Amino acid sequence: MSGRAVRVLSALAGIGAAHAAVNTVLLRRPPDDPPASPFPVTVVLPVRDEAHSVGDCLAALLDQRGLDRLRVVVVDDGSTDGTADIVRAVHDSRVRLVTAPPLPEGWLGKPHACAVGVAAADRRQDEVLVFVDADVRLFPDAITSAVALLAASGLDLVSPWPRPLAAGAAERLVQPLAPWLWTTTLPLRLAERSPRPSLAAANGQFLVVRRDAYERAGGHAAVRGEVLEDIALLRAVKRAGGRGGPVDGSQLAACRMYEGWPQVREGYAKSLWASVGSRPAAGVAAAAALTAVYVVPPVAALGGSRAGLAGYLAGVAGRLLSARTSGSRAWPDALAHPVSVLLLDLLMLRSVRGRRHGTLHWRGRPVEPAAQSSATMGR
Repeated sequence: MSGRAVRVLSALAGIGAAHAAVNTVLLRRPPDDPPASPFPVTVVLPVRDEAHSVGDCLAALLDQRGLDRLRVVVVDDGSTDGTADIVRAVHDSRVRLVTAPPLPEGWLGKPHACAVGVAAADRRQDEVLVFVDADVRLFPDAITSAVALLAASGLDLVSPWPRPLAAGAAERLVQPLAPWLWTTTLPLRLAERSPRPSLAAANGQFLVVRRDAYERAGGHAAVRGEVLEDIALLRAVKRAGGRGGPVDGSQLAACRMYEGWPQVREGYAKSLWASVGSRPAAGVAAAAALTAVYVVPPVAALGGSRAGLAGYLAGVAGRLLSARTSGSRAWPDALAHPVSVLLLDLLMLRSVRGRRHGTLHWRGRPVEPAAQSSATMGR
């Protein structure tokens, strides 16, 4: 590759790092000492075969401070491992266990479970809805801090990004990439108010939304067939006139999303295709662009290119800034950033291929609704 091309790509890596630095300053952060929530809070916890984690998740939820009007609706979505028994053993009047009915046509499992949970809770004035995954561990002030941030910012939905926990090479290389992507590419303040689909980032591990905004957006029924229902819900809220986006959740919660390479591989394969608008060509193009900007300059640096070295260091700097905002591990992981990008490329290609052939499954279910899956298989 020509020296000019390497300089251009390195400059783009530098722009990404500069943008990450700006977002580090602009990222909304929760208060250090949040007041008690003035709003009633309903937490919806969808679970499917979560016997290994639901008990600890519930314990953290019930240990939340400053919530006088808290209720937790646990939705058992066809578990076969004793998850429901663990929930029943929690004797607390704030907890209600609901069994999700069979999936209606056109629905995916998580959006359906979330919708069932909201429907099971009587509506309360000025209510705030919180959606939490079972593998998330909330810290004691997590919900009050998130609610305070929601109120102070005037937003309708906030997505406090939990601190990503990772063990082993695969997790450490891949798990920090999601916050790195939005830190590097998303103009946070513009994204909060823009209805453009491309300017949306959210994490369904921990979502906080005003119930009236949720209902105006159509709730989870509006995103019933979406693999990335979290991002789709934010887009629906913004289409309905609301505002929202990611906020700092590194001091509010932590989550080890996947354990080991097999789970990382299968977990990302099920959803990466949807992150680029379900268009296979877009997925391949995105992977190629990331490779060009964050892999080509380091390779050139190995051949003695000073511009390539500058591009490599810019990529490392962006990764370090992202680690600062997300609470993920910085050193020495950031030095392997080009390897992380190559792994993401492989995962994207696997995801696009699996979606094209209709072979993607997660927890015993296809990742597309039945009506869509048959159409996909015919392509």
